[in-house]
Amino acid sequence: MRLPPVTLLLLISIVVVYLIQWTVPAEYLVAFELWPLGRFDLGLGQDGRMVTGGFQPWQLLTYGLMHGSPMHLLFNGFTLYQFGSAVESALGSRRFLFFFLFCVFGAGLCQLFVTTAMLAADGSNAIPTVGASGGIFGLLLAYAVFYPRARIIFFLIPVPVPARYAVLIYGAIELYLGLSGAQSGVAHFAHLGGLLFGAVLLYAWRRRPPPRSPAPPDNPFSSP
Repeated sequence: MRLPPVTLLLLISIVVVYLIQWTVPAEYLVAFELWPLGRFDLGLGQDGRMVTGGFQPWQLLTYGLMHGSPMHLLFNGFTLYQFGSAVESALGSRRFLFFFLFCVFGAGLCQLFVTTAMLAADGSNAIPTVGASGGIFGLLLAYAVFYPRARIIFFLIPVPVPARYAVLIYGAIELYLGLSGAQSGVAHFAHLGGLLFGAVLLYAWRRRPPPRSPAPPDNPFSSP
């Protein structure tokens, strides 16, 4: 399957950035991860100076190009490959790029609010957030909106599920895990933020249709 330009660009970008993460000392990556509000001493760097973490505005986008592990990258990259072409076809390349980055930005805002609030409430450790998952969840929502009856393989159940139901199930699971704290170390509220901001933008565009009508999904992992 030939990928459209923005989907291909995003895939290349997250892979290249992850390779950079492997080759560059971690202290130089701190400024691009998404930190809670505040200033946090992280220890001495290679030059003997104290490395500090803290929120900067650009982190609301740069964190979305970084990933915490090969599996994290693989999951997001696979999902982008699986659904990106169909959504880019529906929205057009420019809108698709804006939509994806808007979802990453919105997910970052939600995660920033939650992590800062938790830090203030119970003194939790300041842990940075990385990953394109907010954009990926927005992408899944857009796919479900444009192709609600398309059947996809739901990761928790090895049977095809209509896209609209799969997204609802994912959203419910993320809400439960986020509120219950049953699965720590995962940015559940960033995932929910991607869904929320994606829904807001799609609603705002409702009266301004995309440049062309959605074509049937064309990828090997879904069926009409």
